[in-house]
Amino acid sequence: MTSVAAVLTEGRQITPDDIELRTEIKSGDAGYITYLHGRLYKEEYGYSTTFEAYVAQSFYDFLLHYNQQKDRLWCAEHNGKIIGCIGVAAHGERAQLRWFLVDPLYRHIGLGKKLLHAAISFAKERGYKSIYLDTTSDLEKAIGLYMSAGFKKTGEKPNNTWREGVTELEYAMDLQ
Repeated sequence: MTSVAAVLTEGRQITPDDIELRTEIKSGDAGYITYLHGRLYKEEYGYSTTFEAYVAQSFYDFLLHYNQQKDRLWCAEHNGKIIGCIGVAAHGERAQLRWFLVDPLYRHIGLGKKLLHAAISFAKERGYKSIYLDTTSDLEKAIGLYMSAGFKKTGEKPNNTWREGVTELEYAMDLQ
């Protein structure tokens, strides 16, 4: 069976080089990325619409206080469509990794690693002492990627806001 990504690349296997990473924030990015999070987390993990509201609120705060020297959003695009993203938001001397997502049709090609590496490199270049992220125990593959990049678990707590039985995890990595 031919994947949608293969059809869109004229039958050849898609690679991360086929995907454009941009850091210019465009009108509609926050809305579309919020939509992707809401849809995928509902389909894959059964999260409620309160998760989508959480993502929307975090994007509002990010855009309201956006500082190009300290904050960054990467949108991965294929044929003009956002198919992945990751962000870095300033929190004093720490950077927070946000909104890390890859469309299921574009997973397992190295795009997640490419996005994560871009975010970590940016945080190092900007002189942050550490970078941290919040995730949930549901996201086992993402957690494996974080750990392979050098993140260590620093905390956990129950979070039944998005779905019963969710455990929220914090991971962090020293950058200096």
